[in-house]
Amino acid sequence: MSKNLPLISATEVQKHNKEKDAYVTLFNRKVYNITSFIDEHPGGGDIILPYLGKDITEIMADEISHEHSESAYEMLDDDMLVGYLATDEEERELLNNKKGTPVEVKLTKEAEEVDLYEFHSELPPEESLSVQTDFEADAKKHKFLDLNKPLLLQVYFGGFSKDFYLDQVHRPRHYGKGSAPLFGNFLEGLSLTPWWVVPIVWLPPNMYFFYLGWSGQSHLTALSLWVCGLFVWTLVEYCLHRFLFHLDGYLPDHPAALTLHFLLHGIHHYLPMDGKRLVLPPTLFCVLAYPFYKLVFAIFPYYMACSGFAGGTLGYIMYDCSHYFLHHSKLPSYLQRIKKVHLEHHYKNYELGFGVTSDFWDVIFGTEIVKTFEKRN
Repeated sequence: MSKNLPLISATEVQKHNKEKDAYVTLFNRKVYNITSFIDEHPGGGDIILPYLGKDITEIMADEISHEHSESAYEMLDDDMLVGYLATDEEERELLNNKKGTPVEVKLTKEAEEVDLYEFHSELPPEESLSVQTDFEADAKKHKFLDLNKPLLLQVYFGGFSKDFYLDQVHRPRHYGKGSAPLFGNFLEGLSLTPWWVVPIVWLPPNMYFFYLGWSGQSHLTALSLWVCGLFVWTLVEYCLHRFLFHLDGYLPDHPAALTLHFLLHGIHHYLPMDGKRLVLPPTLFCVLAYPFYKLVFAIFPYYMACSGFAGGTLGYIMYDCSHYFLHHSKLPSYLQRIKKVHLEHHYKNYELGFGVTSDFWDVIFGTEIVKTFEKRN
């Protein structure tokens, strides 16, 4: 059974905080109209009144107050579910909805019940990936990071062992309110990069390198080297992802190493649906690209190097933009397989499936995603 119900903003939910007009949320996602139930509550309506317009996840699970049975949750879903709490991204869609038609979300029963924290033998339903994590319950249960607080210092001062950190950081959570705080200060903006920054910043210099190569040698040579650079990028993409971003097992068991890992790639696996941490900030790209720039221009004559480097950097631009769309767009059917493979890297097995724009090198090196969560030996 599935339900098509409207998205409701947090502000709208908070308005329904009266006994005769009462909404509550569960798991910071499901919205219930409990107006008719207040007088029927077995523990008395007065117990519910302080929570009107708020989230009731914690109090529903509180053993001291009264831990509710499965039937209580089922009753809410069957009789009182009226919508889904909009994430920040979805709320912007509501605000920009000029036609005034309801924006609906469809969650199947399977999507509602999936635990994203666990690895899966099959990719979870895509709609379940936007279900917000219960911050307090997650921090309390797993003793890892509190999404209400800046994350980077928690990693450094958390006293986590490497094995515990690697296990936890690769189990996806969803912030659901934009981007989780990383630094908690003026540095925050440096870690946030909208996807469109990549083509705006890097396409002009990329086209300039292409022009230099095209005008400084035969067009056939320039085009051949450009295609070669584009192909070489696919191998670079695979190697960077596998051997740098997933250095994992070779990390020193030290807080500084774990913090650097978190900053470089760990936060992406911890919060894979964070739309502003899916592409490389320009400064980080410069650091990673500089050695390749020096190598290419040291090996080849100038104009040949320009053509090859233009192909390689275009490959990067396509990679980073593709990475965003794989997480946040409904792609044509012929690209769905690429999206599925990448999401499986996050939700099935982070130790396989390192290609992003293609799984060509995964096939060559035997790192294709398997059917169940199996670690590589």
